[in-house]
Amino acid sequence: MKKFSLLLTGLLTLFTVGAANATTAHASSAVNSYIESQNIKPAGVTKSIWGGFPKNVYRHGVGKPEGVVVHETANPNSTIYNEIAYMKSHYRSAFVHSFVDASHIINIANTNYLAWGVAFPGNARFVQFEQVEVHSKSAFAHEVANAAWYTAYLLHEYGLKPNDAAYDGKGTVWSHASVAKHLGGSDHTDPVGYYSTTGKRYFGQSYNMASFYQLVHSYYYGDFGGSASKASSSASAKPLDKVTYTKTTATGKLSNQYANYRLYNHVKNAYANTTKYSWTSVQAAPGKTIYINNKGVKDKAGTTWYRFSFSNAANAKTYWAYSGAITLN
Repeated sequence: MKKFSLLLTGLLTLFTVGAANATTAHASSAVNSYIESQNIKPAGVTKSIWGGFPKNVYRHGVGKPEGVVVHETANPNSTIYNEIAYMKSHYRSAFVHSFVDASHIINIANTNYLAWGVAFPGNARFVQFEQVEVHSKSAFAHEVANAAWYTAYLLHEYGLKPNDAAYDGKGTVWSHASVAKHLGGSDHTDPVGYYSTTGKRYFGQSYNMASFYQLVHSYYYGDFGGSASKASSSASAKPLDKVTYTKTTATGKLSNQYANYRLYNHVKNAYANTTKYSWTSVQAAPGKTIYINNKGVKDKAGTTWYRFSFSNAANAKTYWAYSGAITLN
């Protein structure tokens, strides 16, 4: 963990009281291409919330962050578990919500409350996570995939859409460098240097936040259906379910009991406006082949849902159904 003192500025966020601009296209990224060619699947989120962190609200209230800040630890000789242990011991100076490496996405602080990672005023606005420095081509690609997928996951969870903040300081996807440039609070530039040097070392090409944003955008619209999860404004409305998604490639078939369940455009009750489809509209029948590309597990209920299509064509329409409707091959 970067050893910087942000306690005073972190506390100032208690008293502080992004719009959409699409990023321009960026040249092809060797790292992103490798992630795609190797079919790298991001790790799921491991929740290991520690009760010792303070619970201070974002400037718009509990559970209302405005974006995600990407950090890196600037420590080449540490592990994800060492970083987590260090943070728990030094949280009065600084802390973030989660840590990411090549194999893990570990959430240690409740993302409904602010963290102290970028000082005032950014702390009161953003969910924040650290990337641990890794030391191989495969590890770096896996870590970047995990970080980009987790960013998309957080945007989806909080009803936000991808928007690169690097250019005008108005967006939902931020590096610590962008926060420092546009909002102030520190002079940190991570993860820019780490991305650049590690990309050159293992891929012969500098990696950057523009390429990272492209990957976030791809995961958001590929794994989360391009829809932000938003709760109803009605106080009496049923709370939406939080879902942990894992990119999955598998084949299966409709089970003999499929008609006992429904077909949806998203995991049931994970979105405020979910569309139901009739099985007859897809010419369903027991044993009909399906092509699975995503899995969602409801955090509270533990139930499993699958996203699938009835064709392996790239543009095939996808649907979600409860696992009871499906038999995996």
